[in-house]
Amino acid sequence: MTWVLLRGLTRETRHWGAFPAVLAQALPGARVIALDLPGNGVLHAMRSPTTIEAVAAHCRDELRRRGVASPVHLLAMSMGAMVATAWAAAASQEIAAAVLVNTSMRPFSPFTQRLRPANYAALWRLALTRASELDRERLVLALTSRATARDDHPLLQDWVAYRRTGPVSPANALRQLWAAARFRAPSASPFARVLLLGSVADTLVDVRCTQQLARRWSCDARLHPWAGHDLPLDDAAWVAQQVRDWR
Repeated sequence: MTWVLLRGLTRETRHWGAFPAVLAQALPGARVIALDLPGNGVLHAMRSPTTIEAVAAHCRDELRRRGVASPVHLLAMSMGAMVATAWAAAASQEIAAAVLVNTSMRPFSPFTQRLRPANYAALWRLALTRASELDRERLVLALTSRATARDDHPLLQDWVAYRRTGPVSPANALRQLWAAARFRAPSASPFARVLLLGSVADTLVDVRCTQQLARRWSCDARLHPWAGHDLPLDDAAWVAQQVRDWR
């Protein structure tokens, strides 16, 4: 059994932190692979596609290049969940099951739920000002975590190091944002099996996006009571347990 992990907008495999090891421990015998999306991480010099479908095609090609046999299991969060959905829509036979974390997709939820209005000013400053690397990562942490959002948290220095060694260009960030904004999910689930995980206390994406998607796709949704948008960061053990119990 192979589990492939996909992260979201401008984030890379190192941002999973301890989660891959926690998931592997919860699923004895499973192989856990984290992929960088084009323009992020080890692929930061690559031009990010402007469609989610093209990102999914890249991920499929990368698994073939690595000799990873399908079908695989996917665990994907935020924009990564859109990539997983596009992947399943294009080649459902390659995916045995998927777990989607804190995602939101057209046409199921309005823009104000997919990105909470309270964050618009902060994101605007992040995009247009010349803030330091530390200030940028501090803001991202504050937007996405409810457990580690402290100015002195050691995780911040790790994230600054990731930004320096795998910088995402502003152009690639805009391409990824454009791809995510335009993506439209199918009306019915393209997955053979799918579980949705959502954070009730997510201050970036409204948890109603997860609940609405579960209703439209007639699939199971499990909600965490206090974690932020980066649910695998805030409570890796809880996510791993949900996957273990569900699979």
